[in-house]
Amino acid sequence: MANDFDLVQRLDIITEICAGKRVLHLGCTNYPYTEGAISNATLLHSELEKVSTDLWGLDADQAGIDVLTANGSKQVIFGDLEKLEEVDLDDAFEVIVAGEVIEHLSNPGLLLNGVQRFMNRNSVLLITTVNAYCAMRFFYYGVRGKRGKIEPVHPDHVAYYSYGTLRLLIERHRLEISNFYFYDLGREHRPHSRPVLNLLNDICVTLSRQWADGIIAVCRLPQ
Repeated sequence: MANDFDLVQRLDIITEICAGKRVLHLGCTNYPYTEGAISNATLLHSELEKVSTDLWGLDADQAGIDVLTANGSKQVIFGDLEKLEEVDLDDAFEVIVAGEVIEHLSNPGLLLNGVQRFMNRNSVLLITTVNAYCAMRFFYYGVRGKRGKIEPVHPDHVAYYSYGTLRLLIERHRLEISNFYFYDLGREHRPHSRPVLNLLNDICVTLSRQWADGIIAVCRLPQ
């Protein structure tokens, strides 16, 4: 396992933590890009299927669930991430992955409260999200943002998080961060990103890991 605040590869950390474990994957469809992520082999759920011993997926995107099911995924169910208390699933998991979902939620605290029904003292909640201080996006927005109108942001994102803001949010909902990392522009995304942005990213993270693409919080219930 990497040291705290190291620069890591997101997919490597997630698969390392999930390997051989019973996993619940929140936001498993990668809405609204399910089919594209499957076709270009960037769908996280597919990677979790390779390494976990028992994998469940949960998402509020029924169309995406249908696509996953049609492509052979099993144990993928419908559920609102802000209403996890209503999900028809009563079990604890060794790892719960909330990969790139918290920035989509209007009320992220509801997820942090609700997910605890699937956790015990040994469970890990793995949260990954875009870094509010990503230098590559700052640069792109500055030179291509059309005076602020056009942002390099996912069309379904409503928030950005940093180490400080994510930590406080997690602590407010009675969870603890046991490990924290910055993640680099992933190998799965580099082939689909402009070469100049890949180069800019590499220069920035060499100077400071705090300018990385995203952040990872490994969380547990208070011990």
